Amino acid sequence: MWPFTDLTPPLPPLKRRMAGRPTIKRRRDASERMGNHTISKAGMKESVNVTEGVWDDEVMVDAGDALETTGREEKMVGVNGRVERVKVNARVRQVQHVRPPNKRKKSERIIKMKLVKNVRGEDRISNLPEHLIHSILEQVPLEEAVRTSIISKKWRYKRTKMTALVFDEQFSKKFAKNGAFGHNGFIRIINKVLFFHKSPTLKFHIHIPNMFLDSFEEVDHWVLFLSRNGVNDLLLNNANRRYELPSYLFYCLELTKLELHKCCFKPPLEFEGFLNLEELRLEDIDFGASLYGTKVNLPRLKKLCLVKCTNVYNFNIKATKLQQLIVHACPDAMLLRLLDIPCLFLVSIAFEKPVQDFVGVEKMNLATMLSNLSKVEYFYINSLFLKFLIAEKIPKLLPGAISSLKHLWLLDIQLGDLNQLHVVICFLRNSPNLENLFVRHFDMEPRVDVGPASDHLESPNCLDSTLDQLKIVKMTCLKGSKPELLFINLLLAHSPSLQKFTIKPSRASDVQKRYDIAKEVMQFPRASAKEEMFCLDPEP
Repeated sequence: MWPFTDLTPPLPPLKRRMAGRPTIKRRRDASERMGNHTISKAGMKESVNVTEGVWDDEVMVDAGDALETTGREEKMVGVNGRVERVKVNARVRQVQHVRPPNKRKKSERIIKMKLVKNVRGEDRISNLPEHLIHSILEQVPLEEAVRTSIISKKWRYKRTKMTALVFDEQFSKKFAKNGAFGHNGFIRIINKVLFFHKSPTLKFHIHIPNMFLDSFEEVDHWVLFLSRNGVNDLLLNNANRRYELPSYLFYCLELTKLELHKCCFKPPLEFEGFLNLEELRLEDIDFGASLYGTKVNLPRLKKLCLVKCTNVYNFNIKATKLQQLIVHACPDAMLLRLLDIPCLFLVSIAFEKPVQDFVGVEKMNLATMLSNLSKVEYFYINSLFLKFLIAEKIPKLLPGAISSLKHLWLLDIQLGDLNQLHVVICFLRNSPNLENLFVRHFDMEPRVDVGPASDHLESPNCLDSTLDQLKIVKMTCLKGSKPELLFINLLLAHSPSLQKFTIKPSRASDVQKRYDIAKEVMQFPRASAKEEMFCLDPEP
């Protein structure tokens, strides 16, 4: 019989692996399931026996208490807060702690996203219908939507089925600093997103930053990809050099909304038009000479916006259902041709430079232009276009009154200029149903004589009709000049239905000047007993 010793032989490992063979798990011994553990280190041995508790509970043992009390049972507090009875079977030379193993730290790249859960622990978001999940993903930035693929296996491919891809300016600035094709480069990232995309792309917005690009070949590939995926909402905001649109774009016949910036618009010869397009915005577009004599058919177009475009006279469209027309800084646009549409109810026309700086501007006057606005309710006009209309003599009465006009915006108007004043009075006289008037005044140069304009406003036959429907008037950027005050007096005296009159001085005026303007305006006689006057401070 072998003599008894305190040495406890170690158990075989829980996992054994032989060369060329799969891992074999050893079944736990009965003594192990009861809670006997042996911890061996160089120069120390310790054996503890947990007599109470659950197998999953971890027990922390201070072996310093066992130096003089071998073999007795001690009460110990476990990690989970339970009181355990521990029997110490060996003497230990120094303090030793039994601690739970350290948990592996998660990578910082993993998003810690907590899904909303109910009482039973069910995942509410993941159980939503697919179209609702895609709608939620489309409301967050694209970068965050892509990160949801690491939440779980169920979310891995949800971002590939989104119908809207928006690479906005914030997204472009973040990745443009990495170059075009570098690691996490702008073009490389977009190519990856499109490569893994599985569903049709109905909405595609992209901002091309001002960065070095050898060519727009990759952009052409994106447009080709969209033409095969049934895109109906396309925004191409180009901040780089001018981009010549590929022919693929003109085969996206399912488009309902199109917005282009800084491009060359040169459709192929067989192009007839976008049959489903409802909204079109073109900014800094060069139409060239390829469209000369060609009429683009846009049968469903409702809103057209042209901003800072060149060679617009070559852009000949047929849009019988057009309702909103906005033309800014496009002096060579054929306005009479664009205005000859019966469904127009909103028109906004503004020039950026004086008319004499342009060649080939279409000839028109106030009477010919307003004769085409039979159904316009909202009309925006600035002073530079107003000067263009007064090249000829302004008639007192137009051939036909603009009975549909209800909202009139006069931007950067100089009431001290007699010619501009004649046009403003002509609008008021020929708009019997005008309800809302907004005037943003522009200061006259000191050398300009405002005497003729003041004399005309003081004459009794300046405005020989009443503005029976005018209810709201707002005038901003006032300097307190005599023509401005006389014009306010004219409106107050000829508006029996006026309800609200708001004036706002310019930023350059001091406190005393604002007080003088308000004091003098309050003394003017009024035709309306319900009219309220508001004197506001200028915006900071």
